[in-house]
Amino acid sequence: MTVMAFDALGGGYTGTAPGSRFAAATARRAPYRAVFISDLHLGTPGCQADALLEFLKEHPSEYLYLVGDIVDGWQLRRRWYWPQSHNDVVQKIMRKARKGCRVVFIPGNHDMFARQFAGQHFGGIEVREEAVHVTAAGQRLWVVHGDAFDAVVQCARWLAIVGDNLYGITLKLNRHLNRLRGHFGFPYWSLSAYLKHKVKKAVNYVSDFETAVASEARRRGHDGVVCGHIHRAEMRTIDGILYCNDGDWVESRSALLEHPDGRLELRHWQTTPVARSEPTAARVPA
Repeated sequence: MTVMAFDALGGGYTGTAPGSRFAAATARRAPYRAVFISDLHLGTPGCQADALLEFLKEHPSEYLYLVGDIVDGWQLRRRWYWPQSHNDVVQKIMRKARKGCRVVFIPGNHDMFARQFAGQHFGGIEVREEAVHVTAAGQRLWVVHGDAFDAVVQCARWLAIVGDNLYGITLKLNRHLNRLRGHFGFPYWSLSAYLKHKVKKAVNYVSDFETAVASEARRRGHDGVVCGHIHRAEMRTIDGILYCNDGDWVESRSALLEHPDGRLELRHWQTTPVARSEPTAARVPA
């Protein structure tokens, strides 16, 4: 079933080559140089596909990085769930590739089945185990999902799966809660994110994860790192390395944006008519 999900991306390279004249013209018109998104978890009820479609429509870019856990193979193996909105997301991404956007897919632990296709193209989407993105300011950002730094996933996968089930229950409660909040005119609020921020062990885990990823980026000689995996959007400097986590699309509805001048912005997307996004800006350290 997980291979079926990956087949939705297309059967071979059909997109516009990144170096073509059409691709270059499209890139010049894009208001954003790069967009980084991760942890969509297509194939699960928790994926906020409608909000993601709105975001992708409003944020055309030269580069689109899919930083892991795009398709949730773990859940699809248990129960097939693939509504039209999830297919619309895949089609939207493929259309971006056809119109000249360079789309790079870096599989995570939930869609690790796609790692066997590293180096290949599907529907114009390039599959890579990791990537290095050079900003307009000339800074090198290491792009990686981040599960290699998660001791639970690497050393005790069964425990990670149990945690994934509990997390799914929390997300289900979260959907009901936000449906009620919306009825009374309140904005979206993440129960699961609130609980993670309140649990001391979760806070310590996040801190350890961020430090480990930043340390590896420094060891490799990069200026910063862009990752996902832990579903916590963040942008801060750790010992001289810019750590950027683009968040997710089941809780934070967030993405990392690069402006044409190389400025980086962490954006949280809201579907309410007023103040649809909440930006947090920073620059990669020189």
